[in-house]
Amino acid sequence: MSTAFEKLARPIQKWIRQQGWKELRDIQARATHVLMDCDRDLIVAASTAGGKTEAAFLPLLSQVLDNPSEGSGFDILYVAPLKALITDQARRLEDICRDTGLSITPWHGDVSSSVKTKASKRPSGVLLITPESLEALFIRRGLEIPRLFGATRAIILDELHSVFDSERGIQMRSLLARLEIALKRPIRRVGLSATLGDMALAKAYLRPDSPANVEQIIAKGGSAELQLQLRGYVAGEKDSEGPSATDAIAKHLFDHLRGSDNLVFAGSRQAVEIYSDRLRTLCENEHLPQEFYPHHASLSREHRDFVERRLKEGNTPTTAVCTSTLELGIDIGDVACVGQIGAPYSVASLRQRLGRSGRRAGKPAILRQYAIETELTPTSNFSDRLRLGLLRAIAMIELLLEGWCEPPQSEALHLSTLVHQILSVIAERGGIRAQQLYGLLCQTGPFRQVDTRQFLDVLRALGRAEIGLIEQAGDGLLLLGPNGEKLVEHYSFYAVFQTPEEYRLIWDGKELGTLPIDNMIAPGMLLIFSGRRWLVMEVLDRDRVIMVTPAKAGVPPLFGGDPGNIHDRVIERMFDLLESQRRPIYLDAEASVLLEEARTNYAQMRFAPGRIADLGDAAAVLATRAGTVRTTTLALALRAHSFTVQAYDGFLEVFGKDESPPLIDALSGLADGNEVDLFAHSPNLIFEKFHPYLTEDLLQKDAISARLDAGTLADLSRSILG
Repeated sequence: MSTAFEKLARPIQKWIRQQGWKELRDIQARATHVLMDCDRDLIVAASTAGGKTEAAFLPLLSQVLDNPSEGSGFDILYVAPLKALITDQARRLEDICRDTGLSITPWHGDVSSSVKTKASKRPSGVLLITPESLEALFIRRGLEIPRLFGATRAIILDELHSVFDSERGIQMRSLLARLEIALKRPIRRVGLSATLGDMALAKAYLRPDSPANVEQIIAKGGSAELQLQLRGYVAGEKDSEGPSATDAIAKHLFDHLRGSDNLVFAGSRQAVEIYSDRLRTLCENEHLPQEFYPHHASLSREHRDFVERRLKEGNTPTTAVCTSTLELGIDIGDVACVGQIGAPYSVASLRQRLGRSGRRAGKPAILRQYAIETELTPTSNFSDRLRLGLLRAIAMIELLLEGWCEPPQSEALHLSTLVHQILSVIAERGGIRAQQLYGLLCQTGPFRQVDTRQFLDVLRALGRAEIGLIEQAGDGLLLLGPNGEKLVEHYSFYAVFQTPEEYRLIWDGKELGTLPIDNMIAPGMLLIFSGRRWLVMEVLDRDRVIMVTPAKAGVPPLFGGDPGNIHDRVIERMFDLLESQRRPIYLDAEASVLLEEARTNYAQMRFAPGRIADLGDAAAVLATRAGTVRTTTLALALRAHSFTVQAYDGFLEVFGKDESPPLIDALSGLADGNEVDLFAHSPNLIFEKFHPYLTEDLLQKDAISARLDAGTLADLSRSILG
C-alpha cells in the first residue's frame, strides 16, 4: 500500500482491506495527500465509476475519526442533484462507516420526518442532501444553521459538471456563500465531476474569490477500450419517425442487446415509449422473457426503482430505454453497451452516458449510435439534403474521441434565480435591507454580473402592486409581501429549475397540441410540428401560447429547430466534415452513403466565396457556421428587418417579403454595426421558473446575457457576406 493508505484512519484501512483492494487508485491516493496535508479546495475529475466518491470520502472521514470536532453539527456535507444518487451514496457510506460509529443521514423529500428530526436534534457525521432540501433548511431553520453546520469541515459537491452554468448551479453557489456567512468562516469545498470542459472555469465556480487555490486531480489513463458504430437509417416521408427506420433500429437493438444489461438513450419520452413498445413486442413474438423497459421522469418512482434495481443487481438481463434520467451517476452497475438514437445536444452528455459502459476490467465500452434521416424527394428541404442530424452525431463523436467537451457559460445574469434567492434570504432572516442583500448576493455571492441598477430594477419589479412578492417597511427593511409569503411557503418554491415550458400551438382557433420550447421563437420564424411547417404569427409568452398558420408548401425537414444549445465548436466540426473527404471508420455502409450525399448536396449549393446560397423565389440559405446562440441572434436581427426565418444547426433559411429590404443590404447594415432591435417582434422571453415576475426590460437583459450574443453580430454578418 502507498503512503496515502497509511494516512487513512484505521477503520478506513480495515474497510479497504475487506474490499480486497491491493492498492488505492491513483486519484484516491493523490486526493488523500491533498486533503490530509493541506486545507485547499479540490476538484476530482474522473470517468463514471472512476473512484471519485472514495477519493473524497476516505480521507475526509479519516480526519473526522482521527480528529473529532468539539463543536456541534454535521462533520461533512455532501450535496448531489438527485435523490436517487443520495440514496445510493448513503448506502455506500453506511458500509464504509459500519464499524466507526459515524452517522450517515440522507435528507431529501422522500426521507421520513422522524429521520430528519432525529438528525437535527443531534447533528453529526455525514449529511447527504439535495440543493432544494438545503434551501429549505435555510428558510425553515435559518436561525439553526450555525448549530447544524458549526462542525462542518468540508462540503462535497457531486456531479459538478451538471450544474456549472445552470440555474441550479447558481443556486448552489449562493447557498455555499450564505452558509459561510452564517458560520463566519470558509469551509473546504471538494467538487466531483465526470466531465469538465474548462478546468479554469470549474475552479472559478468552486471558489470564485480564489480559484488559484483550488487543487485539481484529473484521472490518468485507465480508459476502457472503446468500440463504436454509427448506423444510418432512412425514414419514409409519410411518418417523420419512419416506421421502417424505427422498426429496423428496434430489431438491431433486440438482436445485439438481448441477454445483457444496457442503456438506450432515445431522446423524448414519446420516443422512449415507442422503442420500448417495439422491443417488448419483439420479446413477445419470440416467446422470450421481457428485458426491455422504459425509464423517464413521467413514470412512477416505483417503476423507475424496479428498472434501476434490475440493472444494479445484474441477475436478470435488463435494457433501460430512457431519456436523460439515467445519465447522472446513479449506481446501476456496469452496462455492456450504451445506445444513442439521434445525436445528443452536447458532447459532455454523450461522454457522461458512455461512461456507464466498460467499467469492468478487460471489458470495452460500447457505443451504438443511430442516425435517422428522411427520404429525399424533389421538394425536400435543404436541411434534409445536408443530413444535419448525421453530421451532428459524427461531429460529437469526433470531439468526444479528442477529449473535448463544452465549457460552462460564465456571463449570464441568471435573474430568475436571483428572484428566488432574494425571496429566500428575506424569508430566512425575516427581513433585510437592500444594501445588505446586494452585498450578500451580488458583491460576494454568485450574481456578480448584476450591477446595482439592475438589482434595484429587480426589487422594484418584485414590489409592483400586481406582483406583491416583496414590500418595504418604513425603516427600509425588505419584507415578503402577501404573494411572496404564499410562494415561499409552498413546497415547490425550493427548486429553481423546471422542465421546458409547454406552449400550446393554436391555428384558426384550434389547438394543435403542445410543444416544449427551449429556444427563442418570434413571429415570422418557422417551426416544425406534427410533420408540418408552421409560420409563427404571434407569441403570447405569459399565456404559453403560440399562434401559427401553415407555412409554404413542401416536405418539412425531419431535423432542425430542435431545442438545446449546440456549441460553436460542434458546428465548426460539422462544416469540416462537409468540406473534407475523410470517412470515419465507424460508419456503417448506409451512414457512409448519407455522408457522401450530404457533401454532394452541400457542394451544389455553392456557398463560396460568401456564405449565401440563393434558393430563388426570395429565399436564401445562410451558412452561419455558428452555434445556437449566435445563429439565433442573427435570426432575430433579420426578423427585425421583416424576414421570415428558420434556424438550423449552423444555417438560417431566410424568406423575403414585400416589406423586406434586399438581404445583402440587411446583412451589410448589420456588418456595419447598425443598431437593431432584437426584440422588435416580441420573441418568447420566459424560460425559467421565476421569469414571470420580471419586467419585459429585465427579461430582455437576461436573454441577452444567456441566450444571445449581440456583440458578435457584426462579425458574423461580415463573414457571411464574404
